[in-house]
Amino acid sequence: MIDVAGVVLAGGASRRMGSDKAGLDWEGQPMLARIVAEVGTRCSPVSVVAAASSPAYKTLKGSGGPEAHWVTDEQAGAGPLGALAAGLADAAAAGCEIAFVCATDMPLIEVAIVDELLLGLREGDDAAIAVDSQRVHPFAGLYRTACAGRIRDLAATGERRMLAALDAIVANRVAVSDVAWLTNVNAPEDLHRLRHAGSGITADTAGVSIP
Repeated sequence: MIDVAGVVLAGGASRRMGSDKAGLDWEGQPMLARIVAEVGTRCSPVSVVAAASSPAYKTLKGSGGPEAHWVTDEQAGAGPLGALAAGLADAAAAGCEIAFVCATDMPLIEVAIVDELLLGLREGDDAAIAVDSQRVHPFAGLYRTACAGRIRDLAATGERRMLAALDAIVANRVAVSDVAWLTNVNAPEDLHRLRHAGSGITADTAGVSIP
């Protein structure tokens, strides 16, 4: 198997949820802890990107949260692009050429997605990004860590759109075998629906709409 680092983005404000998504209970543990544990079965090292001022860092680091390397040096106010750049730079500093990036609000993620994306990471690609029939999911993707600088520079211009990041690099879009992996939770009703859906879930997923 190809060595792959793991990067979990957990610094969001969770405004629509009304409480920190990283700390939401999922099967008896914080959602962030569940995702870090899953990603860690395939990826090493695993880093959590969250500013020191974020709810995830303040409430979960060292107190019921995952045992992972926390990255807190993302550009202030740079949003998800800054977090992505910080996570990739951290993985590069650990000697990793490829990192799997996902978000803290994807409780159904499974590491089988990593090897499916690896099959779609062609020579010359900077990234292999998961897609379903309607959306691109930049926070379920493999990125070459060498593109961290380009993404950081883009964020420094004030750009916040993830689609702009994908346009700035060579990103192959890869259809994965199970779209449930891409399901995320943005609001309390999303979490309620997932908890009661059982197997065979085909919940709505969030990402960047395909033009």
